[in-house]
Amino acid sequence: MKTVNPESTFSLLFKMEFEDGTLIESNFDNESIEFHIGDGSLTCGMEDALFGKSIGETVSATLSPELAFGLPDENNIHTIPVSDFPADMQPEADQVIAFDGPDDAEILGTIINIEGDEVSVDFSHPLAGRTIIFTAKITDIL
Repeated sequence: MKTVNPESTFSLLFKMEFEDGTLIESNFDNESIEFHIGDGSLTCGMEDALFGKSIGETVSATLSPELAFGLPDENNIHTIPVSDFPADMQPEADQVIAFDGPDDAEILGTIINIEGDEVSVDFSHPLAGRTIIFTAKITDIL
């Protein structure tokens, strides 16, 4: 019987929730999504929860911030002038915005403060610092 191992490519139905049951993301009502261990699509805690599991098994794991999306990092907070935002976009606290990063990569940033003409943006993962409940059903192992 095939099981998920450090070399696996597999398909999943999954959901992520906060501890209070608030749904973050789910594909249980859609098609399975294909993943490969180590490709960065899943956190190390999610991958660890899947190791040794076979097709049809469902796993649920409560992941600490360190095993989910990490902890916020003060070095990821940057101040940006309000004038750098598009004229039709009024920045608001707690708003998550996609910014242009190096090599045309998209980087998500969360507005944490607006003071005068400056906006403080945290470029830590938007779910950093949060405990996540990860539930997954393995639908195929390739």
